[in-house]
Amino acid sequence: MAKVMPKRRLENIGLTITGACVALVALVVLTLIFMVAQQGLTTFFVDGFDPIAFLTGTHWIPEQDMYGALPMIVGSFSVTLLSTIIALPIALGSAMFVVEVAPGFGTRVFQPLVELLVGIPSVVYGVLGLYVVNAAMRAIFGAAAGTGAGILSGSIVLAVMILPTVTTLSIDALRAVPNEYREGSYALGCTRWQTVWHVVLKSATPSIMTAVILGMTRAFGETLAVQMVIGGVERNMPTGLLSPASTLTATLTSGLNNAVSGTEFYHALWSLGLILLVMSLVFILIIHLIGRKGAKQHG
Repeated sequence: MAKVMPKRRLENIGLTITGACVALVALVVLTLIFMVAQQGLTTFFVDGFDPIAFLTGTHWIPEQDMYGALPMIVGSFSVTLLSTIIALPIALGSAMFVVEVAPGFGTRVFQPLVELLVGIPSVVYGVLGLYVVNAAMRAIFGAAAGTGAGILSGSIVLAVMILPTVTTLSIDALRAVPNEYREGSYALGCTRWQTVWHVVLKSATPSIMTAVILGMTRAFGETLAVQMVIGGVERNMPTGLLSPASTLTATLTSGLNNAVSGTEFYHALWSLGLILLVMSLVFILIIHLIGRKGAKQHG
């Protein structure tokens, strides 16, 4: 007859395994933060660059030892914000259609189609943007668009890439609103649109904001697709939505291939990575603050 392990011992083993997993994840996160911070801060504490000048400099020319990160920061925030502005109305409209208008068709057909977009590789989006979006920019704006590569082209491609994320999370947010809210609104004589706009969306606002921030995080960290359509120009500040530019991630991926370990250029690239890390932590903090505020509002 097999010997049965005592419950207390089994619980202790389970606690030990789960605790070890938590400690491992925490160790990995702290190690990554330490490594990026150590390399990124070397630019300022060892190489002697002024942090303010680095963040506000408008020229990134490694050949002349000019490391101004502002063009990439502006490029990253421009494509992130513009892509969110483009994707958010479409995502909200799609979510309302799936949950409030045609839940049967939306759940069985539309939502799976939207979720298929998540599995498409970034390089495919980049190729489509390179040959379709950039060509459309040249056809619409003519000589003003140049080759078609620019902030607007990158924003359109990113909007398509973050659309399934924002749409799916918005659908979950609307579904989480209790039906009692809708029934109470209809009982007061409100129409479907009034109920959706003033009751459902208002109740789901914290969760929808979380979806938006997650979409922005995805857009902020995207590399390959943006690099193919934005132009990759980091030497000077972008002058408009149609001008070629670069992002933090695009500059990192293109620069690390040619950077020699231990040089000022190498450390400057790590400083760009540190900026990305800080912004990611800020996005995560915002998500937690929004979630905490939503939990307080709903008890």
